This record gives sequence, structure tokens and C-alpha cells, in this order.
Amino acid sequence: MSTWKIEQIGKKPLLKKPIFIEGLPGIGNVGKVAIDFLIDELKAKKIYEINSYSFPHCVFVNEDNLVELPTIRLFYKKFNDGKQDLLLLAGDVQPTDEISSYEFSEKILDLVQQFKGKEIITLGGIGLSDMPKKPRVYCTANCKGIIKRYKNKIVKDKLYGIVGPIVGVSGLLLGLAQKRKIEAIALLAETYGHPLYLGIKSAKEVLKVLSKELKLDINLNKLDKEIEDIEKDIIKRTEDLTDVSRQAALKKLKGKLGGKLGDVSYIG
Repeated sequence: MSTWKIEQIGKKPLLKKPIFIEGLPGIGNVGKVAIDFLIDELKAKKIYEINSYSFPHCVFVNEDNLVELPTIRLFYKKFNDGKQDLLLLAGDVQPTDEISSYEFSEKILDLVQQFKGKEIITLGGIGLSDMPKKPRVYCTANCKGIIKRYKNKIVKDKLYGIVGPIVGVSGLLLGLAQKRKIEAIALLAETYGHPLYLGIKSAKEVLKVLSKELKLDINLNKLDKEIEDIEKDIIKRTEDLTDVSRQAALKKLKGKLGGKLGDVSYIG
């Protein structure tokens, strides 16, 4: 049985060497907030839904009191005014282990190449011990050329020593894209490192960069007005997933220690 179920929604669009942007949950949910806003603001259309046994073992209860499986979705936005077409990856989760993260990233890159994608942008947060008043945006990439294009007064490229490994899909897409000779860059904004904190301000800084560089007509003031609704939904789901992940980690650690963990309920 295949680990990945990728369902096409509607007719496959004809896109002009699109730029692919990823924004899955992570530190401060910076990428998720940014991509969800971008999809809504651009009225992007859904093209694929992705489900997997490698996603967290849970369902979400929605506002209609019905359950939803964790899902990742690929959207597209086609422009007719000379702007670059976009592929936008959004979802509630990331794969839960190392092997499935690699497999998922390779599947996504397959889709990017099917559309002849020319560039990859991943979005994320840099966790700080305190809440930043004015979040700074950093970048790293799989080649120097794309850094030169995005580096400016707002986007800093001196990331070495500031962060450790970039864990998850946001990092793997860059490294694996390099093997396929696809230029890829990560835009990472400073945010508060608490697992339940929502980095709205940080997402806004990332969106400013995307809006300027990709010449997108988006109204960032709307983000401030939508904060309350976004917080309620994302914090609830993050809270639920944090608990699921914590219990899974505890179970795995107890197995390694032969059940000698006792009543420990938190792993730092």
C-alpha cells in the first residue's frame, strides 16, 4: 500500500514556469500563517490534496462538529498580466518522521518539476527566547545566485551561527532541490519560540518580502483584521497536535528504555 495519496482536484492547469512557495506548520507557524493568507488574498485554486499514514494519527473536529483528516494541499495562481504563476503548498501538518519527510519532499519536487517550476521558496520561523518587537527576516539557499536576488535591506543573508539545522520540509526541499538543479531559498523570520505562540507579525514581514519581490497585489492590512480568527483556529490545532506528538514521543522513549520512564509526562 502506498504511503501517499495524492488526489487531483479538477483539471490540471497550464502554468508558465511557476514559482513554488511552501508554508507548512513550524516554529511560530510563520509559514502557515503567511501561505494561508496568500492563498486567500490571491484567491488561489486547489489542485491537489495529499493524505498519508505518515501524518499525525488524529482527526480535527471542525466548526460543524465533523471530523477532518490531516491534509496538505497544493494550490495554484495563474496570472494573465505578465506576473509569474505560483504554486502554493499549505496544510495542517508535516510528516512525523525523518524517512517520510524525505519521501514527502521528493513527491512535492516531482510535482514542481511536472509543472516545470523554476524556483522554490520555503517559509519559516527562527525561534527566540523573547518576543521580537520588529522581527528580522533572514534567508539561506542552495545556491548563491538566488540569495543575491532576494537579499536587500530587509532580508539579511548572514544566517550562519544564528540557527542550527533547518528541520522538516522547509529545509529538505532546499537540499533535495539542489540535486535536481532547481534554485531554492528559505525566508525565515524571527519569532517567539513558544510552541503555542502565533507569529503574525513575523508572517507579515515575510509577506512584505514576497509582495515586493514577486510584485503581488495583496493588502497586508487585512492580516491585522483577521488575526483573531486565525489565532483561534491555528492555536487549537497546534495545541491538539502538540499533545499528540508529545504522547507519541513518550511512547517511543519508554520503548527504548524498556518501560523504565515511570510517570514522566514532559520531554524537553
